[in-house]
Amino acid sequence: MTKSPLFTPVLIGGSIIILISFAIRASFGVFQIPIADEFGWLRAEFSLAIAIQNLAWGIGQPIFGAIAERFGDRRAIILGALTYAVGLVLSSMAVTPGQHQLLEIFVGFGIAGTGFGVILAVVGRAASDEHRSVALGIATAAGSAGQIVGAPLAETLLGLFPWQTVFLIFAGMVLASLFALPLLRAPEAASKAELEESMGEILGKAFRDPSFTLIFVGFFSCGYQLAFITAHFPAFVTELCGPIDPTGILAGLGVTTTSGLGALAIALIGLANIAGTITAGWLGNRFPRKYLLTLIYVGRTLAAGIFILLPITPATVIVFSIVMGALWLATVPLTSGLVAYIYGLRYMGTLYGIVFFSHQLGGFLGVWLGGWMYDLYGDYTAVWWIGVAVGALSAIVHLPIRETPLQDRNRVAVAT
Repeated sequence: MTKSPLFTPVLIGGSIIILISFAIRASFGVFQIPIADEFGWLRAEFSLAIAIQNLAWGIGQPIFGAIAERFGDRRAIILGALTYAVGLVLSSMAVTPGQHQLLEIFVGFGIAGTGFGVILAVVGRAASDEHRSVALGIATAAGSAGQIVGAPLAETLLGLFPWQTVFLIFAGMVLASLFALPLLRAPEAASKAELEESMGEILGKAFRDPSFTLIFVGFFSCGYQLAFITAHFPAFVTELCGPIDPTGILAGLGVTTTSGLGALAIALIGLANIAGTITAGWLGNRFPRKYLLTLIYVGRTLAAGIFILLPITPATVIVFSIVMGALWLATVPLTSGLVAYIYGLRYMGTLYGIVFFSHQLGGFLGVWLGGWMYDLYGDYTAVWWIGVAVGALSAIVHLPIRETPLQDRNRVAVAT
């Protein structure tokens, strides 16, 4: 029997779209200081805009998942890309905090239509059982590849153009990603039993299952930590990191300022996460996903706690970025794979979208609390420790998850 390929056109096309979408999303922290300084805003004002973007992304994820399952994946992606581009163009014209905060709703919905919820569902349906977990890891790693180039690209462009022009360039990049759409032709990989069930029936079963609730709760801290670091870490490093040695390795690489180090840190997180997410996907085919998720959250909790207790130096920033990067999006192929394994592939996009809302609710709080507590206390210490606490909670709540397909449970219940 011919072995099915891992790298399918669907995986390649989906990875391209996610890469571009996440390159732009990951760069927003670089705009934190330039925009706030130009208009004299408090740090909390632009932080709230990014927080609203994360919340809109979370709200939009199950909506775009349902659109994809009802009208087709490619139509959902086109709608997402158009919404993303419109949000960026309009944001380039915003001059008040309220305008930025309102327009980030469009950007958030655009990310939802071009991000994990829709793309991972397409990739999951197109992949064979033997390759599904690794394929999800590779598609997730594409988001990290975008993160590698996104923040440094924004930093470079900001040295050449006003931030408004950079937003317009990014809008053009989003629309250009649609050239990958012809590759996204995924089969309907679902069992006969799944095809006979309606979305309402599947949702009802998932909502009544305690494991779905635990997955939902567990994904909260992932969003909190990721969104806080993406939005605030460049500014955190810029303001608190010790001086860079002008004769050291960083200076030799062209990084001579702490703002440049902040952008590099986001890129290093993305670089380390390419290996982390692919490894997580590979391990997800071999070990229980819930235990792998527990280990990831324990690792994140320890990394964040140790980092904030140590002096903030270029060396600790780089080490933390690499360690956190290895665990950064490693939760995504495992969580999406867990949803697909337990509840099936037919409505994976919608179900994962609902779980992802918890992730983005955490993201909203991480970004907003970061700005609010910075203005209140003058530093980010309290926000870091909240992240440590919620990370520990996520490590615990994954342990009771019942990692068995729901259909198998029902068959056992009927037989008994």
